[in-house]
Amino acid sequence: MLWPKLDTDVAALAWLKRQPFAHRGLHNAAMGIPENSWAAFDRAVEAGVGIELDIQITRDGDVVVFHDATLDRMTGARGPVNQRGRDEIRRLKLLGTDEGIHTLHDTLIRVRGRVPVLIEAKVPPQQDFAPICFAIRRALEGYRGECAVMSFNHKLVGWFYRHHPKVQRGLVMTEAERGAALSRYDIRRRLKRQHAVRHAHPMFIAYDVAKLPSQFIEEAREKDRPVLAWTVRSNAERKIAAQYADQMIFEDTRGPKPA
Repeated sequence: MLWPKLDTDVAALAWLKRQPFAHRGLHNAAMGIPENSWAAFDRAVEAGVGIELDIQITRDGDVVVFHDATLDRMTGARGPVNQRGRDEIRRLKLLGTDEGIHTLHDTLIRVRGRVPVLIEAKVPPQQDFAPICFAIRRALEGYRGECAVMSFNHKLVGWFYRHHPKVQRGLVMTEAERGAALSRYDIRRRLKRQHAVRHAHPMFIAYDVAKLPSQFIEEAREKDRPVLAWTVRSNAERKIAAQYADQMIFEDTRGPKPA
């Protein structure tokens, strides 16, 4: 596979390898600490691990820290996030706790650069990605902490390459190949993956730990792209991440153990 030239110094990406990242923060619903909440992020800061968080765009063009496309699972409300205004969403509570939903801008102010932050932008393939890109860029203005934007949507990642290349960016990826023998389906998948990489010019890859080891990931590391394995939930997966990736995005209520 022909990889695009890395458009930053390798040393500028070293922070991605330095510490594991807590998936949606160090959350624990049983302790009243919901995912993507300030309590979960505060706990990650106290533990000295990075934060991985998710963002969705609101009806009025801001971005809030929230994983799902709909409000149903995490709040008492129903319906898509992108059909609610920012202030309306901020009044909602997570999982019946006192924890609210916050904007990306306010969350970055809360973190204050004390630990690195991975921002995963959630954009369905059929949705226009430009509005959330502009909203992310506004939220990042003036922020001096270590952070990066990543997404499954290669067009979104490519937007940052073309319009704001100083924002570090990564592709979130998995595999769907079936067996050792290459079928036409597998070839199409590989061509699609190659197109995504060439379009997005990713500086790093966040990769499904369940699909490791991978020849594609070996190539990525050879081309100086840090690889973060997601989502690590067991000791067996920790070992896989340690062997085949550079760092992990983990979810473990017992606390972090660096890969």
